[in-house]
Amino acid sequence: MSWQHAETILNTLLDMISEAITIVNPDGTVLHWNRAAEQLYDIPAADIVGKNISDFGWNSLMISRMLEEGQPIQEAYHEPRPGTYVLVNTSPIYQNGYMIGAISCEQDVTKLVRLGNELFSTTSQLHTLEEKMSQLTPTQDPFHRIKGNGPAILQAIQVARRVAPTDATVLITGESGVGKELFAHAIHHGSGRADQPFVAINCGAIPASLFESELFGYKGGAFTGADRTGKPGKLELAHKGTLFLDEIGELPLDMQVKLLRVLQEKQFYRVGGTEPVHVDIRIIAATNRILEERVAAGAFREDLFYRLNVVSIEVPPLRDRVEDIPELIQLFAREIAVQYGKPVPHFSPEVIVTLMNYNWPGNIRQLRNMIERLVILTDDGQIRREHLPTTVQVPRLHGETPLPLTLPGDENDAGSECQAIQNALRTTYGNKSAAAKLLGISRGTLYNKMKKYGLKE
Repeated sequence: MSWQHAETILNTLLDMISEAITIVNPDGTVLHWNRAAEQLYDIPAADIVGKNISDFGWNSLMISRMLEEGQPIQEAYHEPRPGTYVLVNTSPIYQNGYMIGAISCEQDVTKLVRLGNELFSTTSQLHTLEEKMSQLTPTQDPFHRIKGNGPAILQAIQVARRVAPTDATVLITGESGVGKELFAHAIHHGSGRADQPFVAINCGAIPASLFESELFGYKGGAFTGADRTGKPGKLELAHKGTLFLDEIGELPLDMQVKLLRVLQEKQFYRVGGTEPVHVDIRIIAATNRILEERVAAGAFREDLFYRLNVVSIEVPPLRDRVEDIPELIQLFAREIAVQYGKPVPHFSPEVIVTLMNYNWPGNIRQLRNMIERLVILTDDGQIRREHLPTTVQVPRLHGETPLPLTLPGDENDAGSECQAIQNALRTTYGNKSAAAKLLGISRGTLYNKMKKYGLKE
């Protein structure tokens, strides 16, 4: 394949990509500007290819910084013009140990931001109406607390609704923090056992030595320190109702055998007891482990797995429910604001984009905890990027801290003018052309003023 053919294929490929792609050489001269970049910035390729990227004041800042430092930059938030939002990724291009240029990929997230803002506003109005309606007529929907309209969560809710009225054993799977217990409560309240007890036990939080007495209870005087009158276990307490076994994958093997016998025989013995206790319970189990792998490893009984896995519901992680995040933010913000007697805060578009692009290893639990932190620590009712934990923040294209860039109108205010120039240079990572454009002056004027104030060129 000739060099010309390879270049033609590359150009065709880049023009097929929906993200805006910019390729520059080590001096910052634009080598390629694809069709998506033309549409995003309304600049024809003919007007920019062959020219230095520093002559154009938007993503030149990140590319210039990367060319100087040789380090890639991931998911930098940028608003190139009012109403347009992008996430920028830049990376140096190396050949034989030498940097031969750089490539920038910009994802237009404007529609995502606008959708988030619309959902945020609409959700706020909807929750206000729901609160007014609930005061007049309490909701009868047991699943009303599970929020979300994405296909993944709606599929899980649909399965849960269908199985709720039955007595079928349910296995709920999903990562920590996705809301598995919320589903278990909803299934219980949607069943014929709704007016009976819902008893939960965390199989991973109870020492193995105490688990048997916790689950089955014990007869009076069964062991040293035991209550003389005995104590019922979780199984007895759940009689006629629902027993929720959370983290079932952590259940000790010896207890798995005994639990299986209970499910088969509908009866058990208290620790130290000789009389069988008959129970009528529904079992809902949950795990963040892949039980098939536990079975293969010999850590979970295959017969118990099949006994529990009559109906399986997979609750999706938050990163697979991006479209639900604005609604959840609004919901949690309202709940927590009422709890602490504070006004419901407003979230900036940059914050919404950041939260929608975060990976959320702790899922909904982590999101709610973060919103609680933001509501508590914010006094002016405006949630901005700097309020977010540093582990969640993504870099800004124009530096970490927004600073005044425009030169003061009072020419005699030398200190403020010098500070404005320093702020502009810091924001543009020392790029003089970009700093001059931010300040609204020519590059020559900028050099003169830098010399005047003794600023390093």
